[in-house]
Amino acid sequence: MTRSMVPSVATEGPVLTELRLEVRAFLAEQIAAGAFVPHVDTWLTRWDRDFTRELGRRGWLGMVIPTEYGGQGRTYLERFVVTEELLVVGAPVAAHWVAERQIGPSLLRYGTEEQKHAFLPGISRGELTFGIGMSEPDSGSDLASVRTRAEQVEGGWRLTGTKVWTSGAHEADAFFALARSAPPDAAHRHDGLSQFIVDLRAPGVTIRPIISMAGDHHFNEVHLDGVFVPDDRVLGELGSGWSQVTSELGFERSGPERVLSTFPLLATAAQAMDDGRLPTDVGLGRHVARVAGLHQMSFAVSTALEAHENADTAAAVVKLLGTTEEGEIADYVDTLTASGWALDEELDTLLHAAILQRPGFTLRGGTNEILRGVIARGLGMR
Repeated sequence: MTRSMVPSVATEGPVLTELRLEVRAFLAEQIAAGAFVPHVDTWLTRWDRDFTRELGRRGWLGMVIPTEYGGQGRTYLERFVVTEELLVVGAPVAAHWVAERQIGPSLLRYGTEEQKHAFLPGISRGELTFGIGMSEPDSGSDLASVRTRAEQVEGGWRLTGTKVWTSGAHEADAFFALARSAPPDAAHRHDGLSQFIVDLRAPGVTIRPIISMAGDHHFNEVHLDGVFVPDDRVLGELGSGWSQVTSELGFERSGPERVLSTFPLLATAAQAMDDGRLPTDVGLGRHVARVAGLHQMSFAVSTALEAHENADTAAAVVKLLGTTEEGEIADYVDTLTASGWALDEELDTLLHAAILQRPGFTLRGGTNEILRGVIARGLGMR
């Protein structure tokens, strides 16, 4: 029997609709007050700690974290509604994105009680920020080839190696580092990997910027030179890093940020057509329909997470299709300008940023080639 790639979709009931409208009204007030200017790809490119703390004050961070750990004790579907509304207007959410999206759920699943109490309240208040220490130079998407070493010493571990493409490391307080805590086995490369909670201000940590072709600084290399990590900052079980990381990637790949990075551009282009500032084009409907379908798919993944179901394959499907569509939106709006119509400043700024960010859409969080392999395995095809 053929396996379903995406879970069944839940219906957005009155509670979710009321929450959506509440968030939408708040964001409209913020834009009107000049608190932020809508942009594209803001979950990576727009870091605003004050805005993040305000979301925490309103109870819109740490939504799936239980109240005993400082969270809101709400559902994945409520969290989905909040994050979707933030993304469709291009709000500056990068400061809390990684911590709220995957660090919190991973701590809930694998963390000790002490770790949960140490980190989860700060994440929920928007005061504690995190990065991800997975990728390494010359490794591509092959996480099993990581060369960062974890050497056991008295009271803890010494980490030595380099992580790359670490979003926001120059701003973040800590990150989860995947390191090899036992020698690799050629037949079982996934064994012997562990995760460590690393203070990014600790001695031995050097953070070097990676400047994008747009001149922006989002990515970093993080060099670990014998960085000491105490035993109580080992995440989960020693040697179980691979299974933990793949579970964490399910949270990373499934959210609406894999669909909506360029939605503010699409929405602005649609408004420009309505106002006569761009030529009316029937291709707009194709992209609106795709985004609507991807919304349902991403919502379905949140439904599965709420039901504690495995959503790894579905998350890979959403990520593969969603990031492809994000790039095609940028291409589509770009082609509209070929007819010679002049763009106003807002639309031109969004389009320029989307084109520059476009190459990363289908790379970050796993390349399309890797995701197709994940999907094939999930469907029992390989």
